[in-house]
Amino acid sequence: MALKALDIFKLLPKTNCKKCGCPTCLAFAMKLAQKQTSLDQCPDVSEASKVELAGAAAPPIRLVTIGAGPGKLEIGNETVLFRHEESFYHAPGIGVMVSDALDGTALKARIEAIRKLKFVRVGLSMQANVVAVVNASGQAAPFAKAVQAAGTLDLPMVLMSSQAAHLNTVLAMCADKKPLIHAATDATADAFIALAKTHNCPLAVTAPNLDKLVPLVEKARAAGIQDIVLDVACPRVPDTLQALTAIRRLALKKNMRVLGYPCLVTNSTVDPLVNVAECGMFVAKYAGIVLAELDQPEQLLPLLTISQNLYTDPRKPIQVEAKLNAIGAVTPDSPLMITTNFSLTYYTVAGEVEASRVPAYIGVLDTEGTSVLTAFASDKLTSEKIAAFLNSDEVKSKVSHRKVIIPGYIAVMSGSLKEDSGWTVLVGPREASGISKFLKTTWTNT
Repeated sequence: MALKALDIFKLLPKTNCKKCGCPTCLAFAMKLAQKQTSLDQCPDVSEASKVELAGAAAPPIRLVTIGAGPGKLEIGNETVLFRHEESFYHAPGIGVMVSDALDGTALKARIEAIRKLKFVRVGLSMQANVVAVVNASGQAAPFAKAVQAAGTLDLPMVLMSSQAAHLNTVLAMCADKKPLIHAATDATADAFIALAKTHNCPLAVTAPNLDKLVPLVEKARAAGIQDIVLDVACPRVPDTLQALTAIRRLALKKNMRVLGYPCLVTNSTVDPLVNVAECGMFVAKYAGIVLAELDQPEQLLPLLTISQNLYTDPRKPIQVEAKLNAIGAVTPDSPLMITTNFSLTYYTVAGEVEASRVPAYIGVLDTEGTSVLTAFASDKLTSEKIAAFLNSDEVKSKVSHRKVIIPGYIAVMSGSLKEDSGWTVLVGPREASGISKFLKTTWTNT
């Protein structure tokens, strides 16, 4: 059982030295009990206390690293069931499976397709961030060839084979890249555990249900394997979802350390649209790695978007810099629009301005990463703040006219803004989709 805050406090030095960043040892104990900090933040704790506190200090779900270098993938170390309770921290690996049964031309095409799965959304870069090589041929040579080809992607790898000998052959080539070995079963556990220990790589274990999975995990742990990934190979999607949820609940709510590891899901549904929908569900509940044969941009982008949305800290919205931005070949007579520094809002507006082909300025105000309506309702987007921006040297040096376009949702502000700034205020469309028409008609007729 996890220790409570008072139990932890009794084992701390009680000096209130503040070296841990907390005002008191009791405050540190409370954060440690809630998995919000780690024991190593206390420099004065005794060795005896460290041993006793090890269970309380360890995260409920272990952080497992796959790959090496700057592109490594870190999964696990989650602390809540639902994002609104706190936050999700480590986005899942989303990647493509590559079969070694593909001929040379098809293999090259698959690798190049994966290489192109890179996108920019709300100013952030994202991509397929893991690749799995499947030993579908059942032979060592094609497997090694496919692994070598996948290695050119510089992505964390999952090596999927039922043959320990084949895995040992390819691990001799790429063990330094710390690939995930997939997957130890009841029949192959001893050989796969030996591989993981020899090559110092993380190990996936798989079983058809939790009752059979737990002994496998215990066996790997007893052998000294620390980095483990769980693969509950359920034949039906609802069963997989149920298993993922059960593992998360048991790890967080029941403190079952034997299930305190990230999970991996492979999805082989033939219909790509259904496959995308199912994979999206796995991203949300609660896979650490999602693998499929989807290799087209329109198939991967929805999954990466779901992941980006879920794994953004709700307490720290994605923001852009508050400043005057120029879209297109602007002149001093170009229109000036106002919006907030919430990334999704800004890039939506910027995209519509670009699509209109009307060069324009976008004045971005610091609203602490909130949307237009939220910022207006919380007094983070006020007429006084907009007026100060309009009369700033930054705007005066680039805009010669005194006309400003505000979002339609804050039309009620137009009167006070005109009074505070002395500018002519034009009320723009309520939705970004109306920006193009507005710039081509209303603006040009002013």
